[in-house]
This record gives sequence, C-alpha cells and structure tokens, in this order.
Amino acid sequence: MSNSFDQKPGDGEHAHRHGGHDHHTHDHHGHSHAGHSHHHGHVHDVTKDSEHRVMLALAITAIFMAVEIIVGLMANSLALVSDGIHMLSDAFSLGLALAAFRLGRRPPDAKRSYGYQRMQVLAAFSNGLVLVLLSLAIAFEALKRVIYPEEVAAHSMLIVAIIGLCVNALSFWILEGGDKHNLNMRGAALHVMGDLLGSVAAIAAAIIIMVTGFTAADPLLSLLACLLILRGAVRILKSASHLLLEGTPENIDSEEVRGALERLEDVQGVHDLHLWGLTEKEVMLSAHLTVTSEAVRDAVLHTAAQTLLQRFGIGHATLQVEGVDHASQCDCHGSGALHP
Repeated sequence: MSNSFDQKPGDGEHAHRHGGHDHHTHDHHGHSHAGHSHHHGHVHDVTKDSEHRVMLALAITAIFMAVEIIVGLMANSLALVSDGIHMLSDAFSLGLALAAFRLGRRPPDAKRSYGYQRMQVLAAFSNGLVLVLLSLAIAFEALKRVIYPEEVAAHSMLIVAIIGLCVNALSFWILEGGDKHNLNMRGAALHVMGDLLGSVAAIAAAIIIMVTGFTAADPLLSLLACLLILRGAVRILKSASHLLLEGTPENIDSEEVRGALERLEDVQGVHDLHLWGLTEKEVMLSAHLTVTSEAVRDAVLHTAAQTLLQRFGIGHATLQVEGVDHASQCDCHGSGALHP
C-alpha cells in the first residue's frame, strides 16, 4: 500500500480523492493546507491591480490610435502609420490581456480542474505571435521604401509623433507599475513598448527629414524599431511556449529539488519527479518517494511538503510514498504508468 499527499497552501486539513498530474492511481490521499487564504489572496490582489492597469492603458491607446493612423496616412509617413498599427494591435492585445485576467479568476470546474489561469499564458503567446508578424510586415515595407523612397510630410509627422510619445510613455508607465513577473502583463507592456519605440523613431525620422531632406530615414528608423520589438516578442513566445509545453519552471532547478527530497530522513530515493507551472507563479510538482519500512509515512509527507513550500515556493505538491518493494515492482518512468 502507498500513501500520497497533496500539499497546497490553505487553511485547515481534510482528506479527499485527488487525481495526479501524471495519471497515477493512488490508494490513499492526505491533504494538508497551510496559508492558503493569504497566498491566493495576495495573488488575487496583484492580478486585480494588473487588470485595472491594463484597462486604463487600453482606454488611452484606443483614443489616440485612430488619430495617429489617420494623420499618418495623410502625411504619407510609414513610421507614423507603423506606430499607429502597433497601437491598433495594442488595443486588441490589451483587450486580450484584460479578458485573460478576468477569465483566469474563474474557479475550476468539471472540465478544467486547474481552472482558467492558463488563459494568461495563451494571451501572452498570442500577443508575442502578433508582434512577430507585425514586425516582419513593417520591416518588409520599410525595406521597400529604402529602395523606392517616398515624400513624407515631416512637420505633421513630428507633431503627432511627439503626442504619441507622451501617450505611449503614460501607458507604459501605468503597465510597468504592475506585476513584472506576470507573463500576460509583460506581453501587454511589450506591445506598448513597441509603440514607444515607434514614436521615438518617428520623431527622429521627422527631424532628420526636416534638416537634411533624407526621406529614407523614415523607413530605416522604422526597421530599427521593428528589430528591437522582434527581440522582445521572441522572448515572450519562448517563455509562453515553455509553460504551455509544461516545461520545468525556469527559476527552479529540478535536480536541486530532487536532492532536497532525497536528503529527508527515511527517504531512500525519489523517482517519477515532474515539475510544471500553470503560470510563471503557480508551480506544480508530483513525485514518488521511496522510504524505509520503519518510516512514519504521514510524517515524511508533511516534512517533504513543507520543504518544497519553504525552500522552493512550490505550493501544490502531489507526493506518493511507497516502500522499496512497491517501487521495484512497477515501472514509474513510462507514460501514464499505473500503480497497483
């Protein structure tokens, strides 16, 4: 017989049936909660603050977006139009980020036992992908205008770009005050940063054109801004993809976690260890602990769970404790392995 334990921050103690992440069967579960209300209350407050910041930035972006695109088309400025397009994409992306925050607060249900927090990761991935596509499209147009220069109304371009810089700086300041460790928030802020860089490029291009008449400055500076945006977008895509593929959280060393568990009293080995995250902050773990025959299994479970929570910040750990004979009789490394 094996014991399993699911440690999750909370208040009170109770026992219930719990399905493990890696689909193992468990004979008995003990569930302990410590500090659940404080932990999730803090996360909820941070998410709510970020949501309000995204909502305010969305309103500011939407108001100025139409003005910049219209004037950019009238001035025939690619830098200004590209900045406006980024703001258009921002309006969509900020709206997506806002929806993800709200959906993420929905409680778990029968179809989604972990809830909807992954919506934030999906929103960040979508925002990163949109930024990559837009950057490539604008870069292509910029290269075309370098080869075939066009006239630009530099004065109109300069006025609107300066206003755009102020608007984008305000939105970016609002978003930067939010949770910097939230991937969804970072994706939204990256879009606004792209607008900020676009405004700087438009201002610089307008001044160069007014002073020297070098119209190619407009597409060249647009191209530079696109490259900077593309770099940040790839980072967002990489982080979001890692979470969606249930990779080991980047801030946790799985071997260090394994070593900490193996050094616990009465623990002889750790196997079938899995680490993944619903979001960058919500880290999950499941593992099997092989213990001596003299071990008090409930005590081992409690000590292991507290070690994971206090040393690594892992608040949701599903642990199965088993004797040496039980561990040697089953293949715990195969996909979807079942335990008698």
